[in-house]
Amino acid sequence: MRSLREKLVADVGEEIERDQIRGFARSVAEIEWLVLILVMLYLLAPGTDVADQPVVTVALVGFAAFILIFRYLGFYRTQSRLKISIETLAMIAFVTAVLLPTGRLESPLLNLYLLPIIVTALTLGKWVTLLFVALISVCCVFVGGDVTMALSLAGMSEILANLAPFLLVAFVTTMLANDIHIAKSRIRTLSETDELTGLQNMRAFSRLHKQEHERAGRYERTYGLMLLDMDNLKGINDTLGHEAGNSAIVLVANVITRLIRNTDAAARYGGDEFIVLLSEITPERLDQISKRIRSSVHNATLEFEGRMYRTSVSIGTAVFPDDGTDPKDLITKADGKMYQNKELQRRPSVKVP
Repeated sequence: MRSLREKLVADVGEEIERDQIRGFARSVAEIEWLVLILVMLYLLAPGTDVADQPVVTVALVGFAAFILIFRYLGFYRTQSRLKISIETLAMIAFVTAVLLPTGRLESPLLNLYLLPIIVTALTLGKWVTLLFVALISVCCVFVGGDVTMALSLAGMSEILANLAPFLLVAFVTTMLANDIHIAKSRIRTLSETDELTGLQNMRAFSRLHKQEHERAGRYERTYGLMLLDMDNLKGINDTLGHEAGNSAIVLVANVITRLIRNTDAAARYGGDEFIVLLSEITPERLDQISKRIRSSVHNATLEFEGRMYRTSVSIGTAVFPDDGTDPKDLITKADGKMYQNKELQRRPSVKVP
């Protein structure tokens, strides 16, 4: 079973993927119009030699109709990588069609093949890009018009010379796209993680809590919330310094991570407060886990500059739907129980033997 954090990462990843595809789709539409406009400008330029004007006209009208129908008239509404692939293939077909009557491999329009290659490298990955480059190679052989010549050493050299810029652009663009993807993943991880403890921050936890709350309501399942507050962090900071206080915070975070299930999730709620989301749990089991965490934190000993010290936590819990059906009410209920617990138990002071 996937953990809540893994589910969150998957859901966030899917959401980001959808946003990226929508962004890519808009860029592809602009590139399609750019290809069309560049061909028209070339044809309108003085001195342009076109061997077969009807072929070019049909290609222009056909490609414009494809863009309008496929992109703007809702023929294929779903934004996906498959749709981008189809549009890229259409661009390659259009460029190939206009090369035939405008000089074949000697045509200045040959460089228009770079645009679908860039689109593919940015959106579809290196293997699909390699496949499309191979397709363009076949198109170049077809445009050249002499297959026998293409298979000769001189013909292959000419084709490779024409393809070299395409291969270089494909390689560089694919590398940059991969680096951008890795950088985005790292930024996303950093933006959702508490730097000190490695737990989730509240931004990520709130999203996960919302998703789990909706699932629990939809499938009539339970989930629990646990709020923890360190009892003597101020005393540790005042006596031993903030570095020791940070060590105590990390200790509590490690205890929480060790004692909850991998299907649960924990976050740093504030300076010395933590919140835990436990899926499909009974009040009795939630109470057992909270007692184990409280006991483990109390029994753990930390050493700082040769001095030993301990900390403790107060804990409050709430279970959906027994303690409330609104996510904020559940947090409020657990928070209230936590402070009741803090008042009932003895607050230990920093022990320095």
